[in-house]
Parts: sequence; C-alpha cells; structure tokens
Amino acid sequence: MKFVVQKVKNANVKVEDKIVGEIKKGFMVLIGVKQDDTISEADYLVNKLINLRVFEDENQKMNLSLKDVNGELLLISQFTLYGDCKNGNRPSFSEAARPDKANELYEYIVQKCKEKVPKVETGIFGANMQVGLVNDGPVTIIMEK
Repeated sequence: MKFVVQKVKNANVKVEDKIVGEIKKGFMVLIGVKQDDTISEADYLVNKLINLRVFEDENQKMNLSLKDVNGELLLISQFTLYGDCKNGNRPSFSEAARPDKANELYEYIVQKCKEKVPKVETGIFGANMQVGLVNDGPVTIIMEK
C-alpha cells in the first residue's frame, strides 16, 4: 500500500467538470493498493497519516500533526502509483490490486479517516478525475507499508 501525501493550502477533485471533493488546509492523499495489501497495512498507514508531523509550530518547525492544526483530508484512489516502468515505455500495472479489492480497502481507509478527522473528502473510485491543489512548502511525503 502506498500513500503520496501532499501538504496543501487547498485542494479539490473534479469529475466531469464538477467538484466532488474540496478541502482547505490539510493533506491531499493519493492512495495506491497492491494485490496483497491488508486491513492491517491500511490501519498502520492511516495512523501514520493522522499523526504525521509536517505542519509548522510557533517556531516554524515542522512539529504539528493534521489533528493539531484541525486539518482536512482529500483522499483519492490512484492505481497508477503501482505502475512499473522497468521494461519498455508502457507501464505495467500488474502489482495493483483488482478494482473490487482496491475499492474495498480504499473505502475502509476513508471510513477510518472519518473516525479521526472532522472533514474528509474523496474523489470517485475509478472515475477520470482532475486534481487541483496548492502544495504548501512544498511538502510531499511517500508512505508505504
């Protein structure tokens, strides 16, 4: 399982030119699920995400977590995080989980985040989405389990 976490001033996701998810200060997270991923890996990464200390404290040190700053989450499923480009120029997605399993774990992650964060927005699983964001810092962290 892989999370690409971007600290944002704001972010949104559109489907067919309509905003389906939008946040202010917080994290925009791209979520990739592999074939053999489990709920325990999801739990581990959700906990890491919620407690990731990359927001500035009063001394401008990255020392505060999402919950410390009342941050928001925008969660977007993205199977292409498991694109393998080792052979040729067209990526292979053979490591990515099948859509039914990926969606099940993605929805589980969304639910777990909603239990811990007041505002959680999402894209639409499997849809063609356009993501807009203002990366703050810039700060981008890749988390894997």
